Amino acid sequence: MNLYSRKQGLKILLLFLATLIVGASLWYSSFIVNQIREEERQKVELWSEAVKKRLVLINYTERLFEEMRQEERQKIDLWAKAVARVVAAEDSKDLLFLQEIIVNNTTIPVLIVDENDEVLFDRNIDPEHIAGRSRVDSLMQAMSREYRPIRIEFAGIRQRVFYKDSRLITDLEHTLDDLINSFISETVMNSGAVPVIFTDSTQSGVLLSANVDTALIANPEKLQAKLQSMASVNEPIEVRFGNHISNYIFYSESIILTTLRFYPYVQLLIIGLFLFISYLVFSTFRRAEQNQVWIGMAKETAHQLGTPLSSLMAWVQLLEASGTDKSTIAELNKDVDRLETITKRFSKIGSKPDLRAVEVSGLMEGAIAYLRPRLSSRVEFSIHEDEKPGAQAMINEALFGWVVENLFKNAVDAMEGVGSIDVHIERSGDQVIIDVSDTGKGIPGNKQKAVFQPGFTTKKRGWGLGLSLARRIIENYHQGKIFVKRSEPDKGTTFRIQLKAA
Repeated sequence: MNLYSRKQGLKILLLFLATLIVGASLWYSSFIVNQIREEERQKVELWSEAVKKRLVLINYTERLFEEMRQEERQKIDLWAKAVARVVAAEDSKDLLFLQEIIVNNTTIPVLIVDENDEVLFDRNIDPEHIAGRSRVDSLMQAMSREYRPIRIEFAGIRQRVFYKDSRLITDLEHTLDDLINSFISETVMNSGAVPVIFTDSTQSGVLLSANVDTALIANPEKLQAKLQSMASVNEPIEVRFGNHISNYIFYSESIILTTLRFYPYVQLLIIGLFLFISYLVFSTFRRAEQNQVWIGMAKETAHQLGTPLSSLMAWVQLLEASGTDKSTIAELNKDVDRLETITKRFSKIGSKPDLRAVEVSGLMEGAIAYLRPRLSSRVEFSIHEDEKPGAQAMINEALFGWVVENLFKNAVDAMEGVGSIDVHIERSGDQVIIDVSDTGKGIPGNKQKAVFQPGFTTKKRGWGLGLSLARRIIENYHQGKIFVKRSEPDKGTTFRIQLKAA
């Protein structure tokens, strides 16, 4: 297993562990939210039951008041009949009984007027309320709105009896109204952090609200949307006060619960963002450190090669002076030149390269001429140019030659020493495009980007640095691009290089 495979395996393991941690975190957060939701639901149910029980008490009180009103109505009927029979009574016992009925009315306000609405008799009414015609009329109107006057005939005179609820009933009604208002307020306020909206019978008018944005209450469309949303979560509680029209209590989950539901995702987003930024920072530092190590090793290699290279050059001159065969000297000079080129390549790593206009086809031919006797004889090379030959690009010959040699050697290895390598050169706008195609075994689609990663190799004795070095030279030193243009299994691969045209 090579370095790249181990690194990929480690990445998969780390991804699996990260996914496991994220999944566990989401599950635990969801578990806590569900627990809180269940507790809140139970609390709301208890609150709802308490509301209904208090409502039963209020309605019971309302029925008692209604029964008291009916009793007072019966008393007034009896009192009016007693008044009508006072004069006609002959028996002294009957007269005393009727007078007793009339006198015993100490609570119910009563007003008797004739056909001209002149006051004939009053009982339990403040004298100020009947001082003057206008006040009498106002009092009669107020009483008639509560109860229809009773018509009686007394001493041949037609009369009307006006009455209203007793002071006791009125005071109790005020107390009941205060109780109802207090009930509504406490119902809303005791909901805690739960959003509550108390509406009228039409479910459009808001009587009270708690934990709800006032701007939402003021907007009818948003209000209806909110009420529908609440109703979808919890069925509204119907509130009926006695025989009055029903009102409704809408409520939903608390703001805390809603916040907790989204908290895990927000937390993961923040953690992910932090990890991403941290990765970018550390990756930048790591690449900078790797570059420094790479540059230091390259320059040290160039320095170490310098001494034996100078010695070799001296030995070649000595052999030439001693009459050694010229063909041998020529081959030695080629290898010395090669070593000198390699030394220049390493010495230029880390320094700003000197780019100049170079004819690409000539550079390719030179690389092929050097490699042809050192590669399999069953490998054929060919160079093709577009309609305008002689395309030039801004190139550092020493470094770019290194790229070409790595591409050619990889192509020969992929073809196992048998096949053809075709180089196609063309100019497109301000770029020179170089395609290097082979007839090898191809590169799987999922590894076409990975071939440029340090450590990736399919060879048993490879370091996996050739294409990584090629990309570094093209992108960092020539501001160009190199990538796999296309690749098919058992048909071959095409690498494309894009350089700035001269």
